Amino acid sequence: MIAPEEETRDDGGMVSPWRGTRPELSIAAVAVTAAAVAAYATAAWAGLAVVAVATAAGAMVLIRALLPQLTPDAAKQAQDKSRARTLTGYSHRRYVVHTAMTSRHYYDMELRPVLEHLLAARLAERHGVHLYQDPEAARRLLCRSPHDVGLWRWIDPATRPRTREDQERRGIPRHTLARLIDRLEKL
Repeated sequence: MIAPEEETRDDGGMVSPWRGTRPELSIAAVAVTAAAVAAYATAAWAGLAVVAVATAAGAMVLIRALLPQLTPDAAKQAQDKSRARTLTGYSHRRYVVHTAMTSRHYYDMELRPVLEHLLAARLAERHGVHLYQDPEAARRLLCRSPHDVGLWRWIDPATRPRTREDQERRGIPRHTLARLIDRLEKL
């Protein structure tokens, strides 16, 4: 335990507010002890209980009022940081989706791995199918109707390009991306 007169620092480098308070704390302890003895002498255990409760409540109010707030509320800081990250995250995701629709290379390098990972997770969690070990079962689950057959080529792990040869080609069409996301949500 840290003695009140010792210098301690929190994360912000501030000196502890308890530094140099030993005389005041000693006087307060003597005063509370004297009041407790007097209360016990006049009203027995009931008097002692009243003094103990009143002293504890008064001490909590006094300490709360006197102590400076050393650090900002951690929960508020986390909430503010989360809000900033959410806005940044949203604008980044919007950029990724927009650019993936205009550039095939960007789709293959940025958005496709995210969609592929989501497909793998959905298949494993909800259907017990491993995308990379059983791609045919994954294709059957993703492409349930003839309308969905064209989606598989956009997310098939076996056809993932390894080079930049498709850099000039147009990215994933908006309606195809919307249909793919819809199928992933329903999967």
